[in-house]
Amino acid sequence: MSTQQSNRPTGAFVGASWLAMAIGAGVYLVGVWNAAMGLNEKGYYLTLLMYGLFASVSLQKSVRDRLEGIKVTGIYFGLCWISVGMCLLLLTVGLWNATLASSEKGFFAMSFVLALFGAVAVQKNVRDIALADAQAGPAGRAMD
Repeated sequence: MSTQQSNRPTGAFVGASWLAMAIGAGVYLVGVWNAAMGLNEKGYYLTLLMYGLFASVSLQKSVRDRLEGIKVTGIYFGLCWISVGMCLLLLTVGLWNATLASSEKGFFAMSFVLALFGAVAVQKNVRDIALADAQAGPAGRAMD
């Protein structure tokens, strides 16, 4: 395991990360709710968001684990990359074939990407805060 020094993220960055994820996912879900499409299509886009959030967090964790010398199997690491790629591909195919206006398609794509970015940043912050707390010990946490 690495003895790398970590810096605790600022409250502003933590808040911005949570806000980016919440806005991205929230706006995407509002768009799905209000879209003129069948329930099966809405379910497709909802499932795609949930799978995308999970895949992006898993990929971020796997990359970070490897950087810190924590063992990650090649198959899991590869599956993380494939899953993120599949989410983006499935969103592209779904939007390409959707009977939505181009502006709506762009709305879905941008909010989806914002949600994934936010999820990665939130995962990074959670991990950095846990690492900073572990390095500070019980006395350092009491001051937070």
